[in-house]
Amino acid sequence: MVSIPLFQSQENITGKITVDPLQGKKIDHNGVKIELLGQIEMYFDRGNFYDFTSLVRELDVPGEIYERKTYPFEFSTVEMPYETYNGVNVRLRYVLKVTISRGYAGSIVEYQDFMVRNYSPLPSINNGIKMEVGIEDCLHIEFEYNKSKYHLKDVIIGKIYFLLVRIKIKNMDLEIRRRESTGSGANTHVETETLAKYELMDGAPVRGESIPVRLFLSPYELTPTHRNINNKFSVKYYLNLVLVDEEDRRYFKQQEITIYRLQETS
Repeated sequence: MVSIPLFQSQENITGKITVDPLQGKKIDHNGVKIELLGQIEMYFDRGNFYDFTSLVRELDVPGEIYERKTYPFEFSTVEMPYETYNGVNVRLRYVLKVTISRGYAGSIVEYQDFMVRNYSPLPSINNGIKMEVGIEDCLHIEFEYNKSKYHLKDVIIGKIYFLLVRIKIKNMDLEIRRRESTGSGANTHVETETLAKYELMDGAPVRGESIPVRLFLSPYELTPTHRNINNKFSVKYYLNLVLVDEEDRRYFKQQEITIYRLQETS
């Protein structure tokens, strides 16, 4: 496992760059610089990076390097508004790029990735979700969840009420789905993954029955919700209630929820 540095927005990013020529050799150069880049790469356009953050520090003027040389660098209170993300069709990354510019010999370029995680406070307003789903004269269900915004280690708590049951329900599941949208217009790509499937009920419910819901989010590989990141991609989460009758017909109702990263207290 490779470990890489972790930062959050507004932090200082400092370090040292060491250039060490081969024994008996020198490096003629036209300058040394370091760049801090925030980039989005679409996998259907692999190799083309869209820079949304670009900072540069000049470390050395043109000259020659004969022996090991160390350059300290600092990027102060860096604005890094988006989290690192590796998805199905897109990735968002932050990278430090060091360039030793040389003419005829070709420049020397090295990269160091780092991760960004950003934390949100508890939302001041977090309304519950209450919805009805039904098939006329056959099935009428009311479901409610305690809130609409959940942090990554949260618990979804709710209830499902059967107000009318005239079809034979075999089982009922609650799914967590992630929908990743990339591109725009005719070039929009949408990928939906089912990350969790939680059996709520096995067997036929009766009218007036109430089924409790208690789903822990911590076991699942979730990310925060990302909305229209730099006009390139979005990541949204949905609770999907699925009912299957005895003839294997499926009925479902989907509801979007917001996922955020809460600052962990030690």
